[in-house]
Amino acid sequence: MKKYSGLTVIFLLVCLHYSCGRVRELTEFERWKTHAENTTIIRDNFGVPHIYGKTDADAVFGLLYAQCEDDFNRVEQNYIWATGRLAEVEGEDALYSDLRARMFMSREEAEAMYENAPEWLKELCLAFADGINYYLQTHPEVQPKLLTRFEPWMPMYFSEGSIGGDIERISTRKLQAMYEKGIEFPKSVEREIEKKEEELEPQGSNGIAISGSLTQSGNAMLLINPHTSFYFRGEVHAVSEEGLNAYGAVTWGQFFIYQGFNEKTGWMHTSTYTDVIDEFVETVVELDGELFYQYGEELRPVEVSEVKLKYKDGDKIREKTFPYYRTHHGPVTHMEGDRVVATAMMWDPVKALEQSYIRTKQSDYEGFRKMMDIRTNSSNNTVYADAEGNIAYFHGNFIPVRDTVFDYTQPVEGKDPRTDWKGLHTVDENILLLNPANGWIQNCNSTPFTAALEYSPKREDYPRYMSLDRENFRGVHAIELLTDRSGYTLDSLIKLAYDPYLPAFDALIPGLIEAADKARGLDSETKEAIDILRRWDFRTSIGSVAMTLAHFYGTSYGREGSRPYSMSDMEAMSFFGSQSPPEERLRIFKGVLDQLKADFGTWKMPWGEVNRYQRLNGEIRQPFDDDQPSIPIGFASGRWGALAAYGARYDNNTKKIYGTRGNSFVAVVEFGKKVKARSILAGGQSGDPASPHFDDQAQMYADTEFKDVLYYKEDVLKNSESTYHPGER
Repeated sequence: MKKYSGLTVIFLLVCLHYSCGRVRELTEFERWKTHAENTTIIRDNFGVPHIYGKTDADAVFGLLYAQCEDDFNRVEQNYIWATGRLAEVEGEDALYSDLRARMFMSREEAEAMYENAPEWLKELCLAFADGINYYLQTHPEVQPKLLTRFEPWMPMYFSEGSIGGDIERISTRKLQAMYEKGIEFPKSVEREIEKKEEELEPQGSNGIAISGSLTQSGNAMLLINPHTSFYFRGEVHAVSEEGLNAYGAVTWGQFFIYQGFNEKTGWMHTSTYTDVIDEFVETVVELDGELFYQYGEELRPVEVSEVKLKYKDGDKIREKTFPYYRTHHGPVTHMEGDRVVATAMMWDPVKALEQSYIRTKQSDYEGFRKMMDIRTNSSNNTVYADAEGNIAYFHGNFIPVRDTVFDYTQPVEGKDPRTDWKGLHTVDENILLLNPANGWIQNCNSTPFTAALEYSPKREDYPRYMSLDRENFRGVHAIELLTDRSGYTLDSLIKLAYDPYLPAFDALIPGLIEAADKARGLDSETKEAIDILRRWDFRTSIGSVAMTLAHFYGTSYGREGSRPYSMSDMEAMSFFGSQSPPEERLRIFKGVLDQLKADFGTWKMPWGEVNRYQRLNGEIRQPFDDDQPSIPIGFASGRWGALAAYGARYDNNTKKIYGTRGNSFVAVVEFGKKVKARSILAGGQSGDPASPHFDDQAQMYADTEFKDVLYYKEDVLKNSESTYHPGER
């Protein structure tokens, strides 16, 4: 019997469809096989997948298949969270996270959005689902926690690139309080919560663009330096014969490169913190058993429905029903005193997906700028560079027009029509910076009004709601490093991005030394520790005892020190270093010495002995164990102004610090006739401890040893580890 190849079989099937006088749609299995035949995955020597597809849809199919190979656990988890089904896995405590997700979109709404999307986008969404489902079909040993099948409407929940994005800024604590008898959070309690959050590794990222006038090659350069939870994004390369050729970081489960570059353009997103979410206090009345809210001189009906959520309770699945209310401002999310508050935010998943994908295929500034007119990239700023030598900065992208009479940092009166949004600002009206004369742009989640020194946008030119005009120590650090420097290479840009100086301690530690010098009867142990800090240059390193002392002192002071209520963390550290009571400084420092001795037997602990990298398994929340092997890390928290941020958000009751967040995927890119880039990924590409790529970049990460990015196919082939079609392994 004659044997036919897979492609031949597909060809014969298609011919048969035509011969019958009509073309029928391919079955799901036929579609999978067609994609697989048209897609090749080449894994390089670090396990990075380079996906080559005939069409964009083929590339998306292969991209999702490859992501599942690397970390299906995280792909699934992101969609469990985004679709509001987390409680089915994690139990009742996750119900309000699920409720928040369902308030903004139901499955029916997601399906309708998918059906009404442009055909090209529907094809990509279908290829997304096909890639994951084909992986599950060909890997029966993989047991999902919940999602055994993925659907093409699911990306509608997860459209902007940063998992969570704006929606995570809506407090589940306040949502829970509203449903559980209107529990209130007094300011004193809220402040304690804020203090605890300040102790955690800050969220955010660094983006730096360098003009060719400041580089040795004459080409523009870009630093892509997101600060996320470790293993949050994989490193990928997606190519098609339809013009896609993008490299960078992809959030698990998405079908577009979120932070990265192609041959001509590069884009880096930093969290904007711009005020794009507003709260409207509503006046609600009940008439004849129906709810209405006041809007101007009229009463409008409150939209009322129910949300049924499932949650895990031991080995059983239970169900809980929540009433759900909405005004034209948005869902009712919490209480303000005895009145309900509706929350408005950007929610246009189709356009957001369009923008996220179109971004990756732009070849020049003109196209990139036009793409920004879609205006759905709401939670992020964009730092940009290209092969024509342009550098640019877009502060936000979705900014509602508001009446400046009102303070939108606080809840506004919903019944007053003047508080309503009045459309969106155009991109040109937003804060925008193109090719400043100083030759560089930086944003470290800091104010845009210092993005390019004297060439920065001017705060008086914009409504006050357009930016949170607040600096941080990372921004201060970046400006100092960039000022009056030139001759950049990729290596020197890496060196800048990992500069060890920590400006927070330059503000904090001299005040401690001053307090010690003025104190009487200081014990010898405290004097010795103070002298170590006196000789310190405020630079972090593995062997620095001063770094250990400073870290724990700053952390303890932020937790225990008295300060004015409204201070930012940066302002607080400066206050503690210059205006706080000297006796308070010494008391807290002595407490740090006692803590270190209790934890380690001595306070003379080199930073690398305390600050460690450890990954024991592929779990999303990593376990840590002081008795298991780990790697010393010389980096420090972004809280102290470290550009190369490394910090913890949980510790599993360990004595040592194990990083969970900060530098994850980092790349430096040079745009010329051919694009050049180098990159590093925390740990490695794979979430499987059995894979050689689970930790093959861990020591490189600790040593700041970047790998060459293999962008061109001839380089990929020279460094290939394996080549296959989806389904062949």
